[in-house]
Amino acid sequence: MTLPRPRIGVVQFPGSNDDRDALWALAALDAEAIPVWHATTELPELSAVVLPGGFSYGDYLRCGAIARFSPAMAAVAAFADAGGLVLGICNGFQILCEAGLLPGVFRPNESLTFVCRDVRLRVERTDTAFTARCAENQQLVIPVKHGEGCWFADQDLYDELEARSQIVLRYDEAVNGSVHDVAGVVNERGNVMGLMPHPEHAVDPLLGSADGALVLASLVDAAREQALASV
Repeated sequence: MTLPRPRIGVVQFPGSNDDRDALWALAALDAEAIPVWHATTELPELSAVVLPGGFSYGDYLRCGAIARFSPAMAAVAAFADAGGLVLGICNGFQILCEAGLLPGVFRPNESLTFVCRDVRLRVERTDTAFTARCAENQQLVIPVKHGEGCWFADQDLYDELEARSQIVLRYDEAVNGSVHDVAGVVNERGNVMGLMPHPEHAVDPLLGSADGALVLASLVDAAREQALASV
C-alpha cells in the first residue's frame, strides 16, 4: 500500500532565505511541501507547518520580532493551539519564541560574531514528533548559521523546562553561549518545536551529513499519521 504524502506548509516571510531549501528537503523525504505566503490569513489544509530560517523582515528590532505580527502567524498559532505540528528552524525558532509559542528568548552570540559551520548535537528526547527517528543520546552533525542564536531562560524557567523534559537538543560543543547548551526545545504539549541548527541543510551525505533527515523525516512521519487519522 502506498502511504499518502502529508501536506507540510513552509511559511515564506520577506527575508526568508531557507524556505526553498526546506521545501526541497521535505519533498525529498516524501512530503508534499507547500509554500505559504506570510500575508495569508488562513492556512491551506496541512498536516504540519515549518517556519524556515533566514532574516525575516530584515531582523529589525529583534530577530523574529516583526514576523511574529504577520497575518500568517495568527493562523499558525491557531493551528498549533488545535494540536497541529509546527517546527521552527533558526529564524523560525526565534519567531516562535517571540510569538510565545515556545519558551525563552534569543540574544546575540556570546562571541558577538556570526557562526556558520557544522556542529555536534546530542539528542535528549526521542519521544517527540520531531526526534522519533533518533536514538537517545545520539550525536547529530547539523550546520548552524546565525548571529543571534544564544537561547536564554532564567534559572527558574530553565528548571521548569528541565522538569517537564522540554529540552530536546543540546550542543555537544561550545557554539553560541546558549544557556546549558540548549539547541532545541519543545512546548509542553509536544506539538511545537524550535531548533537553531538547520536540518534542511543536512539531508544528503554529499553535503557532509544526512543527520538532519532524522529530524525532518520524524516530522514527515508524524504529519502522515495525523493525515491518516483525519481520513
